[in-house]
Amino acid sequence: MNVASQRAGWSRLPLRAAAFVVLTCATILGVSGWREWAARDAVLKGAETEMANVARSLTQHAEDSLDLLDSGVVGVVSRLEMDGTDPATIAKLRTLLEARKKAMERVHSLAIIDDQGNWLTSPGTIASTLSDDAFFRHHQLSPKREAYVGHPVKSQLDGEWVVTLSRRFNKPDGSFGGVVLATISSRYLSHFYEQFEIGRNSSVSLMYGDGMIVARNPSNEKFAGRSVADAPLFRDASLRRPSGAYHFKSLLDGAERVSFFTRSGRYPLVLLATIDKDELLAPWRAAAISRMLYVLALVMLIAVIGALLVRQLQRRQRMAAALVEKEAHFRLLAEGSSDMVTRIGLDERLRYVSPSSVRVVGWRANQLLGSPALAGIHADDLPHVQAIVDAMKRGEKEEARITYRNVHRTKTEVWLESTMRVTRKDNGNVDGVVAISRDITEQKKLETRLEALAVEDSLTGLANRRRFDERLQEEWARAYRDRSSLALLMIDVDRFKSYNDEYGHPAGDACLRVVAQVIAAEMQRPGDLAARYGGEEFAMLLPNTDAAGCARIGERIRKAIRAAGLVHTTNRASGCVTASLGGAACRPALERTAGVGSLIEVADQALYAAKEAGRDRLMMSGEVTNLLPKASGQ
Repeated sequence: MNVASQRAGWSRLPLRAAAFVVLTCATILGVSGWREWAARDAVLKGAETEMANVARSLTQHAEDSLDLLDSGVVGVVSRLEMDGTDPATIAKLRTLLEARKKAMERVHSLAIIDDQGNWLTSPGTIASTLSDDAFFRHHQLSPKREAYVGHPVKSQLDGEWVVTLSRRFNKPDGSFGGVVLATISSRYLSHFYEQFEIGRNSSVSLMYGDGMIVARNPSNEKFAGRSVADAPLFRDASLRRPSGAYHFKSLLDGAERVSFFTRSGRYPLVLLATIDKDELLAPWRAAAISRMLYVLALVMLIAVIGALLVRQLQRRQRMAAALVEKEAHFRLLAEGSSDMVTRIGLDERLRYVSPSSVRVVGWRANQLLGSPALAGIHADDLPHVQAIVDAMKRGEKEEARITYRNVHRTKTEVWLESTMRVTRKDNGNVDGVVAISRDITEQKKLETRLEALAVEDSLTGLANRRRFDERLQEEWARAYRDRSSLALLMIDVDRFKSYNDEYGHPAGDACLRVVAQVIAAEMQRPGDLAARYGGEEFAMLLPNTDAAGCARIGERIRKAIRAAGLVHTTNRASGCVTASLGGAACRPALERTAGVGSLIEVADQALYAAKEAGRDRLMMSGEVTNLLPKASGQ
């Protein structure tokens, strides 16, 4: 190379160096901006997942509530078609409906209406008829017998917005005999939704299929009965699917929201769980600003160094090694991710660990280098992780994502989610694995909390009504297959209302917890289940137990509750808290025409008999095979 060409090359070096510096800064800013946007998307996706869990849980609650109402309505319809609508039958049914309404908080009203739309039973005196109401006309004109969930209406009893569920009953000649009506109030649903704390400005709305709001938390009184049929959720064809994420600006309060909707597959209901977008993104926005300031400072540092580099190009050889070192240093700074990045060799030892290891597992990178990569994994999760790593080392998998428990330096254990990908040499052979791990412990805690809320009663710690219904179905099917027996105890605290009135609701809650502890102590086998059935009523499911065994357990529970010695002056017979119990046992394999509802009904009848006989006692109904219709119809 001659001097002229050498000088020409040197004259182009400052321009090339400046271009390199600008490109480096632009790349760092671009990568940082992309990563912040990806972090923002991750926050939104996480919120969508959380909203999806809430929406599905509350949709199931709404369906379960309507199923509960329908089970009671079916029984009343059967009694009306069997015994007719004479005054004596109606009087008995009125008492039964009032008892069920008191026992189940979610029931707003239960009523029987004749074929002219007149009330046969109602909580109060109502002069108007219901012959023009949509649900009444539906049953009057349609011979179908299934349940009908009507459009939300204002109750004639108290002006409360309610959802109606009704069934038609027929006269002996098959003609229209009238309607049995049950309702759930908007206020009950709104209070239930208050349990789900998903954000300061979050909301949960249950809507009818045409867009009318059934219940909402918060501000239920303001929005119940209001129509949002003009919202895209009901107009946009792309949102007609059963469920999905939905970002929108609320027509009710004008806030930008991130939400998830679920349409019930069995009833004309839509559940929408939302969270305020600004509130959701506020933590990310603050952290992003802080990180971007750091990146800008880094870019300014690069720019200053680049300027010095341009001025000192004549010292190229001496600066070459320093430039390589600085480039590597800046590359590592740019990799300052909140996730832990590791490289695993074929000997399964850590060859590289990013600085964020301190935040993720509590150990510094230099403390982990050279150590076994799988050393901290929980023993129960290790076989699964080991199998995946072995498959990647053999080249059978290119990438994988796994979740496992790992030892933390200061904590007992943390949950990690790792995305792993193989690395290869120039000849294509696998030479290791790169893993990117993040701490998902808080997410796991939230999932566990939501699962507990779905199956556990918050006051007593026993199983809730939903879990009880599921287990009853499972145990009935198991007893049917095994041709074994199944027993059920229904337990009701005597004169609990007067206890609450005398000592206050906090004392009432404490009383229920004591009773729950007594009942739980009798769960001697893994299959036994104690549940809070509703209010002060409890239930105990006893698989593979006959009537005699059920009676022994029930009597122990009754005596233990009395022996607890909770003072109850208004319970004059004993002066302390007591309970009435009703028990029933059956062999499902012999009851082909019966179902779980029959077992509950028989145990309930025994409970009412115990109360009628003076309370503080156990009444057994006898084997269900003697009380329910057999497969032969006898």
